[in-house]
Amino acid sequence: MDKFVIRGGNPLVGTVRVSGAKNSALPCMAAAILTGDEVTLENIPQVRDIDTERRLLESMGAEVQLGYGRAQHRTTINCRTLSDPVAKYEIVKTMRASSLVLGPLVARMGLARVAMPGGCAIGGRPIDLHIKGLEKMGATLVQEHGYIEARADRLAGAHIVFDKITVTGTEDLLMAAVLAEGETLMENCAREPEVGDLAGLLKAMGAKIEGAGTSTIKVQGVTRLHGAKHRINPDRIEAGTFLVAGAITGGDLIVANCNASNLGAVISKLEEAGARVDILGHDTVRVRADSQLRAADISTEEYPGFPTDMQAQYMALATQSEGASQVKENIFENRFMHVQELVRMGANIKVEGRTATVRGPARLSATAVMCSDLRASASLVLAALVADGESILDRVYHMDRGYERIEEKLRGVGAQIRRMGNVFAAREEPAMAE
Repeated sequence: MDKFVIRGGNPLVGTVRVSGAKNSALPCMAAAILTGDEVTLENIPQVRDIDTERRLLESMGAEVQLGYGRAQHRTTINCRTLSDPVAKYEIVKTMRASSLVLGPLVARMGLARVAMPGGCAIGGRPIDLHIKGLEKMGATLVQEHGYIEARADRLAGAHIVFDKITVTGTEDLLMAAVLAEGETLMENCAREPEVGDLAGLLKAMGAKIEGAGTSTIKVQGVTRLHGAKHRINPDRIEAGTFLVAGAITGGDLIVANCNASNLGAVISKLEEAGARVDILGHDTVRVRADSQLRAADISTEEYPGFPTDMQAQYMALATQSEGASQVKENIFENRFMHVQELVRMGANIKVEGRTATVRGPARLSATAVMCSDLRASASLVLAALVADGESILDRVYHMDRGYERIEEKLRGVGAQIRRMGNVFAAREEPAMAE
């Protein structure tokens, strides 16, 4: 099982490039189900969840070609033959995004059988909002033996008001609506950039969509979609993670190939904490931290608020900030699993319900820690970058689910980090510098 070995103490200096957004790429790959024509996606990140989605589509009968060489971040999908519209548990058990194939399968095939989603153990992501929406559109759904089965001759447009904001629910029902008969009006939709990215692909395929990226989306159903080429947006969470990495190490880091307009909440909090952040263009941000960071509170919210996927990384930063920072988690009920590992490294953190109080600056010391989920892994990497000594991070396969070769990117800007075990991708690692 792979491990990271990280020796702390080096400021990160230089330029790091952000990969495509996993959370955009996954629904866009699912959208290829909606047509029998070829769909080409560019700027696809090379991460575990993408490989899982590839295997899922292929198990249904799709043809998926991953690019190599200069085209290594390009994926071509052809779903002209879907012989088995089932998302099998043995494939999707490690990935939450499995529910994203439910809507497009029933919309195009009239039948879908999807295993309940897996992924990170960070709390419930109920699929009931997907089910209620599809039922409003005329589908019949049965849930048993860990699977959801949906059937419909053809979905019909409907007025759907989400009980709570849901990103995957918005995406799933958006994909269902584009082939439904008539108009679908969805309210209280997620406004995340990933929803807009998916809508961009769907419109390129011939869908009629208005309002994506706002709380109200209107869809006029069409009878057929065609193939398209689409470039995936940069990963705003990876970009935010690197911005925190530059600040926590007292470095001077340029984060390139990002979309600065999607990073407002993270940039604002970094500035409040005392980091210097300069937007050098729409796709480049520079972060510097040449003085003591100071405490700043965060409260996770749906976009455009502070993202829950950046909470763990910010908590690592708070351990190095002067004063007491309040970190409130409003999205998932079980997203403080990194706290006990940070405390083992010397952090001063107290948790009461959904709020963690972090007092700093703490002198972190290297130790062996366990990664529990994707963003918790990033938090521990950040903490190890400033810890005294050499830390060992176990179960970094969580990190590989959403960060493309992060150890190589960090090493390129001065981090002392190497991989041991190397199960995910065969590549040589240089020796650790002292």
